Amino acid sequence: QVQLVESGGGLVQAGGSLRLSCVASGRTFSSYTMGWFRQAPGKEREFVAAIGWSGISTHYADSVKGRFTISRDNAKNTVYLQMNKLKPEDTAVYSCAAAVSGMVVTTGRRYDYWGQGTQVTVSS
Repeated sequence: QVQLVESGGGLVQAGGSLRLSCVASGRTFSSYTMGWFRQAPGKEREFVAAIGWSGISTHYADSVKGRFTISRDNAKNTVYLQMNKLKPEDTAVYSCAAAVSGMVVTTGRRYDYWGQGTQVTVSS
């Protein structure tokens, strides 16, 4: 069983930055693909970014490409999401997820473990 705990959310003005962190329990973190998803009120969950086990392969949603950066530190069992140039439409609960398969996937159902999420609110 893998437990994921996110942190780093908060309230920020448009144009600002936040860095989210997700710490994972377990010894096999370095073999998992890690992803970030978000869900705004009244909307479906959507993919934000994913990173392969080595940190070399990454994938981003078009809406965040060029503004968000996903990274990982396998020695610390942690995945990060650096969010720059934030917009009000980025407001959502952000959750990290782990996929045992190791493939960089963008579909939520391909992920096996989920964190509880952290709220990000961007004011205009």
